[in-house]
Amino acid sequence: MENTCGWIAQTDSLPARGRLSCVQRADWLVIGAGITGLCAAHTLAEMHPEARIVIVDRQRAAQGASARNSGFVVAHEHPAESELMGRSGFADFEVDTTISRAASDEVRKRIARHAIDCDFRDSGYFFAVHDPDKLEHVDAKLATLRAVGASARFLQGEALAQTLGTEHYQAAIWCGNGNALLQPAKYVKGLLEALPDNVTLYENTDITGLERMANGGIRANGLDACIEAGQVLVCLNAFIPRVGIEDSATFPMELSASLTRPFSDEEYRRIGAVEPWGVLSTRPLGATVRLTPDRRVMIRNTAEYRTRDLSNGDLLHRRQHHVKGLQRRFPWLTEQDIHYTWTGHLSASRSGQPYFARVENNLYAVAGCNGSGVARGTLWGRLLAEWASGQASSLLHSVMLRAEPGWLPPRPLFDIGAMLRMRVETVRARTEI
Repeated sequence: MENTCGWIAQTDSLPARGRLSCVQRADWLVIGAGITGLCAAHTLAEMHPEARIVIVDRQRAAQGASARNSGFVVAHEHPAESELMGRSGFADFEVDTTISRAASDEVRKRIARHAIDCDFRDSGYFFAVHDPDKLEHVDAKLATLRAVGASARFLQGEALAQTLGTEHYQAAIWCGNGNALLQPAKYVKGLLEALPDNVTLYENTDITGLERMANGGIRANGLDACIEAGQVLVCLNAFIPRVGIEDSATFPMELSASLTRPFSDEEYRRIGAVEPWGVLSTRPLGATVRLTPDRRVMIRNTAEYRTRDLSNGDLLHRRQHHVKGLQRRFPWLTEQDIHYTWTGHLSASRSGQPYFARVENNLYAVAGCNGSGVARGTLWGRLLAEWASGQASSLLHSVMLRAEPGWLPPRPLFDIGAMLRMRVETVRARTEI
């Protein structure tokens, strides 16, 4: 079977850009043409209109992990028990929410500024469960979310079934006032289309390492070319080790998802002609599900720490797992109703916080989106560019203070521990897959 992202397949592609050749020079180099890298380049172009800014990407721009996620614009996270009002973690939850709300607002500003048509829906989404025991402390969570500016309400039983068009979910917290949904491939394509004239993009350009030059600049070496720049921003998230940054304390997770055909008119009436929606599980490895504006169902119910990518045979097995999840929610769907199945990577950290760092003089990097890459990536691109340009703000200060991804044990101990942890979380989430 083919590894084909449904979001990308439904998005008009742009003409291919050339690859880096010979020796190039730039004032600024951005490595990675996903959401973070593109937003960094936009910000740099605005702040330094006379500078030459170059972006390089290992593959086609706007077709990597940024285009393959589930399209949740996160302003309000589901609070953990330790983060509830009155608990020790509430103060940090407030700070994190302030950052996330700013990130969500940044997405809206980019969409409006560049007139990006990305099926944006500013209608919130649900933290929903099949097993009501996996949604505890409901009143405290509602109060906590409202205290940090969210709109939140509890639904269960028939009211929830009528809202989602499926009886699978038994309890949910709807959360709005910042949380939103979009089509990620269209969003990142819009950022790509709107690149200013002083930004040059090279595709299919693999940067294999960075070295310091005698004049203080940095040389980024490719397979058969290089680029010399005064300042470098590394925006590779899960793939940050590819340029030699090995100590980010982040690690890659491989996810797989499927997207169905559109519901027929009769099927759509059967589920009550409900509005498009998104569901996040309260369990780390529970299913992420969306009913899209064109009546398709997207499901992501696998997330794995792996030392090598999924093969096509592995992906077929994950697709069959998607079918089981789909049939729990919409029993008439079969494997033949799936139009696309694909993989993607996210960058995770032990603490849930990012690596956001000045690696050394004139070299800045960010990683660790932890599943919230649409909003966080948009904001990080802006803030990383501002930091590298010498501009300070209270928001940047907050991000830098919270950027403690946590310690990771050395390999292979980490590999063993991560795989065991994922197996435990899979068992805990079995009712939510």
